[in-house]
Amino acid sequence: MLSKADDYPVHQTPEPIAFAGTDRNFYDRYFFNGYAQAPGDRAFFAVAFGVYPHLNIADAAFVVVRNGVEVALHASRCLDMERMTLSVGPIAIEVLQPLHRLGVRVNAPEQGIAADIVFTGRNAPVQEPRFTRRIGPRTFMDYTRMTQNGHYRGWVEVDGTRQSVDGFVGTRDRSWGVRPVGARDPQALAPAVEPQFFWLWAPTNFADGSLFFHTNDDATGIPWNRRAIWQPDSGPSREVHSAAANIRWQSGTRHASGAVLSLADGEWRREVTFTPLYNFFMLGLGYGHPKWAHGLNHGGSVVEREDIALGEVNVRLPHHLHVQALCDVSFEDEQGRAHQGRGVLEQLALGPHHPSGFASAKDFAP
Repeated sequence: MLSKADDYPVHQTPEPIAFAGTDRNFYDRYFFNGYAQAPGDRAFFAVAFGVYPHLNIADAAFVVVRNGVEVALHASRCLDMERMTLSVGPIAIEVLQPLHRLGVRVNAPEQGIAADIVFTGRNAPVQEPRFTRRIGPRTFMDYTRMTQNGHYRGWVEVDGTRQSVDGFVGTRDRSWGVRPVGARDPQALAPAVEPQFFWLWAPTNFADGSLFFHTNDDATGIPWNRRAIWQPDSGPSREVHSAAANIRWQSGTRHASGAVLSLADGEWRREVTFTPLYNFFMLGLGYGHPKWAHGLNHGGSVVEREDIALGEVNVRLPHHLHVQALCDVSFEDEQGRAHQGRGVLEQLALGPHHPSGFASAKDFAP
């Protein structure tokens, strides 16, 4: 059961690296998004790459949003217990400088998609608080994530049209631990519990620094995991001890039409306004996808392209609830100076969330 990683001093237990504890839902994941900064430019791309040691599966996805279409490249293969091989079909990740610079390459001529991208962090990654959540006696999730804003250089190509991403900004994260992956557990909880999950994640790039905010709320709106950090390009980071999000929901949906983050730390105050430009549907990266959900066994190496017309998506279907809204973001500082930036407002409002007026999974904004 030895693998290439066993030749490195990275072991955490007496087991070979191929064995990731005893929970079949253990995963290890890369995520990237990138977007143009110029007003009016709505270009966006995203990448996901995951390994599932107990399922012996690796999968990846690469997405480009262009002309109102989310072009998604899905890939899956057997992991063969080699976690150091960072490629799935035509999609590959390369760690060029740990915690600072990473590369993404895509070469899928049959699907008309290619890319050569390098991410460089603008500051050190932020370690988010450990996410541990149980439903009754069952562990639903238990994982750690680090998040880092940065900038890109390189290019993406779809159907022969190449676009430079030099000067794009965005976010990358790494997460690892336990959350639902692969085939669903066939045995429901006893007694039955209505599914509930409320998640906002809002990494944002400004000219002089980065804002990080996330929250996981229970059905009553009480956060069980929340953090906000202002990370200037020069000087120490500020841990914001009071943070709250006010979401305006688009009628008939569970997607935001706008949001304001209220941040306070002593005399330091920010009212940060998020104005969505459009929604990127996370199922393009496999999140909640009926066919390409993370960790599913496709019987070997499989690659597939999927084109999602954003204007034709039924946003009330459960697998379309999870989105990242590309947003223009603004605030005024203590001197009244306006600051403009760009970021995403990731949203997943599943089941009840009483502050939003959602009493059950059947409710949508009026």
